[in-house]
Parts: sequence; C-alpha cells; structure tokens
Amino acid sequence: MDHGAAGPLALDLVGQADAVRAGHVSPAELVEAAIARAEAVQPAFGAFATTRFERAREEAAFATAAGAPPRPDAPFWGVPFALKDLACPVAGEPSHEGLIALARADYHAEVTAHLARRFTDAGLIVIGRTNTPELGIMPVTEPVSHGPSRNPWDPTRTPGGSSGGSAVAVAAGVVAAAHASDGGGSIRIPASCCGLVGLKPSRGRVSVGPASGELSRPLSVPFVLARTVRDVATLLDVAAGPEIGDPVQAPPPVRPYREEVGADPGRLRIGLMTTRPGGAADVHPDCVAAAEQAARHLESLGHTVEITHPAALDEPARVEVFMALWASAAAFAIGQWGRVLGRELGEDDMEPLTWALVQIGRSVSATSLLEALRDMEQWSRRIQQWWADGWDLLCTPTLGEPPLPLGALHHPDDPLAGYRRAAQFVPFTPPFNQTGQPAVSLPLYHDHQGLPIGVQLVAAY
Repeated sequence: MDHGAAGPLALDLVGQADAVRAGHVSPAELVEAAIARAEAVQPAFGAFATTRFERAREEAAFATAAGAPPRPDAPFWGVPFALKDLACPVAGEPSHEGLIALARADYHAEVTAHLARRFTDAGLIVIGRTNTPELGIMPVTEPVSHGPSRNPWDPTRTPGGSSGGSAVAVAAGVVAAAHASDGGGSIRIPASCCGLVGLKPSRGRVSVGPASGELSRPLSVPFVLARTVRDVATLLDVAAGPEIGDPVQAPPPVRPYREEVGADPGRLRIGLMTTRPGGAADVHPDCVAAAEQAARHLESLGHTVEITHPAALDEPARVEVFMALWASAAAFAIGQWGRVLGRELGEDDMEPLTWALVQIGRSVSATSLLEALRDMEQWSRRIQQWWADGWDLLCTPTLGEPPLPLGALHHPDDPLAGYRRAAQFVPFTPPFNQTGQPAVSLPLYHDHQGLPIGVQLVAAY
C-alpha cells in the first residue's frame, strides 16, 4: 500500500484539529501538505475529478491569520478535506457527477448542499472534488469523463465505488476523511476495498437538500469515509440533524455521537450472516473468514452471536424493486441534467450502461414506480421485525468478494452484463439502502495478499 502520509497528515481528522488548536501546525501548513500529497498521488491513483488548490490556499491563509476559530462550533478549523463530485454541490464550483455531458460543459453548480455548508462551517477546507463513476451508478470508479481511480493497496484493483475517489484520497494519505454518499453501498464498498471506516447513516439522519430529496431519491444518503471511528462519530455530530423542510427526519441522538466512542453498549445479541441474500452464489472464502473472525471477537467481548438473519433478506422480489428504483433514478437524473444544460441528452452524452439504465427507467410507469416504493416499504417492515424481535446487530461481510481487478465490470458489447456482475460483488449492502437502516463497514481483516476486507454491522433504524 502507498500510504505516504507523514507528519500531521498521518493524524486522523480529530488529531489534525487538535494539532491546529495547540499551535503545533497551522492551517496553511496542513493544507499545503495535503495539496502536495494530492499532486504526488493523483497520476498513479486518480483520486480527484477537479481540484481547488488556490481557493484552498486562500482559505487556509485566512484561517491561519484568524488564529482561533471565530465560531465555537468549528471543531475542524483549518483541516483539509475533500468532497465527492456527486450529491454535494457548492454554488459556483465545478460539479460533474462523472457524467460525460457535465464534464464536457464544465458545469458549475447553482446551489450549495446543506451538507457542504455544514462541513465548511465546521472549519474544514476543501481541496478538491473526488472521482466517481457516472452518476454514482457502479460499485467501481472508472468513469470515461475523468478516468479510473486505483486502489492504493494494489493499483491493479478497484478502490470500489461510487465513492472511490474519496476512498483513494483518504487511504493514500491526502486527507484524513472525505465526503461520500451511499445509494447501494457506495460508502461501505470503498471502505471495504481500501481499509477504511464507512458509515451509511439512517435515512433522514443527514439532510440531502436542497437539490435532492429523501422522498424522490430514498435510497441514497450522504456522509463520509474516514480512517478512524472517532472521526466518523465527530463528523456525524457536525453533519446530523434536519434542515428546514426535510420530509424525513431521524430521531435525535440521546447524546453526542463522539460520546458513544468507547461507551459500554451492554451485552448485545448479534446475528451472523455469511451467505448471500437468496443464496444465489457463494461468498468468497476471505469475506466469510472476515465476518467469522469478527463474530469470534464479538463473542470474546461478551456478546452473544448466533447464525441467523432476517428471513425477508432472501426474498428475490427485493432485487426487482431495487432495479426499478435505480433505473428510474438514472432516467430522472438525465432528464434533470438535460433541463439544466438546455437540451435533451442523448446516447453520446453518457456511458453505454447509463444509457441502457435510462431506457429501462423511462419504461417504468408512474404506477409501477409507486408499486415499487410500496413493495420496498412493506419489505422493509418485514426486515426490521427481526431487530424488533430482540436482535441488536447483524454482522455480514461487507462485500461478496475482495477488491475486483480494474475493468472487471466493463463489458462494452453488453453494458448491462457489468451491472449484473456487480450484484455478485455487492450482495450485502443494497438491502439497507432500501430499509434506510444504519450500516457500517469496519476494516477488520486482510486477505493473504494483504488486501483489506471489510465487515458490515447493521443496526435498527
């Protein structure tokens, strides 16, 4: 692995913020080090779609001159950060979403996401926007628009997707944490591939407004990828909470998430699942071993672990519902971007898989879409009954396989073949985008080649 972080960049986000407050390093020094590291790793790993180095230097100079944070709620004052180039726009800055048409037009966003504002209000300094597959569709990051991202642990393999560029930026030591989003596993997949902590929060925990919506796009939620659990917890204190008009709002926490780190959870009842939902194909032995080792460790901590999982996870109809929602979302996004660019987008404006999904999405009637949403809601109730019956956590492998070789999902003669193949790679993550439950991938295992293998823990909503 080419980590390469040295000095303050080797610290996690909380550690970097502490170093700034203690006067051990200035924001200008931190940001300059992050920019230098970004320039060094970009040719090899393709972490960034676009950069804003000069703006970041200006913001760092201001933060350095200001000294102490002007706001008490700026816990990450002067610390470098990165935004995924999807679902977190900043007004007036490039926003391409991996889409060929937006990259050609060098589109700049018209609104700022609530989450982007929260990150910058917390004192974070954004040095660039990270690479993503087109519209975040695939679980690998190989967009035609900006080229592939490569895994720092093995550059012949994928860092995962769709938050692959963010995972590379963190794993390669550019930033300690980066924004990510998850519509079918896109935080947890790259966390597993790159040895990071990746939490998909509950639906409604982090606002997706004002440009997106929890009802129109119910599968995707935004948050971060990071190296440490304490960074994830502290960032969730920054990111969580509703904005005005949010139609879905998760219940507020009892106390700050940072205080949960290291707290005694009591004795938990944990289910272990190492078979694919539906049992259609085998799970790679290394992924099974990762989950089983985690289960043994949980038992050693005093928790009860049994081989069990919600029976509804094995219902095959779930996949058809997910496809209807996923393809409809692609069609909706292309229609939206066509209106923004002032013309109807065609086959040459996007990758073949995107075009194929758009055609499927356009064939889904309004009635069929509502039926899919209804089916998803009813299925989610059946799934969550398992937790209501007394289980606390479900433990699974994050992925069905170790990080795939680059190009493994590229099938130019049959674009949908790569999409179908992706289902074997990511069998465990999409169900919890449908249910809206929180799920985290933890870096608890490495295979015989030294590649990270993540373990997923899923809790009740």
